[in-house]
Amino acid sequence: MATPVHITAQNFEVEVTRSTTPVLVDFWAAWCAPCRLVAPVVEALAQENTGIIKVAKVDVDAVPELADRYGVQSIPTLALFGEGRLVKRIVGYVPKPELQRQIGAVLRTLPKRRVASTSV
Repeated sequence: MATPVHITAQNFEVEVTRSTTPVLVDFWAAWCAPCRLVAPVVEALAQENTGIIKVAKVDVDAVPELADRYGVQSIPTLALFGEGRLVKRIVGYVPKPELQRQIGAVLRTLPKRRVASTSV
């Protein structure tokens, strides 16, 4: 079972932009109530999509420069990266079935070698 990778300024490039697997990045903060609602959904996505997507978390208070770089103005923001670039942004709480549908739609647009066994 996979768990989300905690992202810092030091590991962002390796874990996200250089990843050969699409990465769902959760931009969040401890004080954010909607972030606490989406956290179990993000955890479940990490576990249920092992090998299909990597899930990562960025604490915007600890690493504000990453939030600035990607234009995160509201949290939670879920950002899906594919081939090192931002390909989808989802702002606010989204129920898990809808979130999986949106992720699956994006994954289908990426090269097949990256999502060969997609069940999303």
